[in-house]
Amino acid sequence: MRTILATLALLCGLSALAADMPSNMTTYYFGILEKGDRWTPGDTPELQKIQEGHLAHLTAMWKAGKLVLAGPLGDAGDWRGVLIYRTRTIEEAQTLANDDPAVKAGRLKVTMHPWWVQKGILPDPLENPDSKPKP
Repeated sequence: MRTILATLALLCGLSALAADMPSNMTTYYFGILEKGDRWTPGDTPELQKIQEGHLAHLTAMWKAGKLVLAGPLGDAGDWRGVLIYRTRTIEEAQTLANDDPAVKAGRLKVTMHPWWVQKGILPDPLENPDSKPKP
């Protein structure tokens, strides 16, 4: 029963957030890639393989029309990069981000946040599949 009540409270909270969003905005999901529990500096063959898998995953997400933007940060802080997903739900975006080999290996972790963006500013593969930039 507690689970049902918690789910209803969450859904009501999300509905309130969506109701507050202006009609000229749409929701993307902003992911922050951070150093994971197994992050280490350096460049070993194992880390190169994880990085190759990470880049292949990002490319696959972009080709699938789920990932709009991604890139590393230029400093040496705990935040390593950002991801912008356009999916139907935050859970879908989080699941896709968690499927990244670097996240699975514990090298990175991802925190996902709803992000309101003015319609038409970024490509919107949900509303217009042809809006995705060409390689």
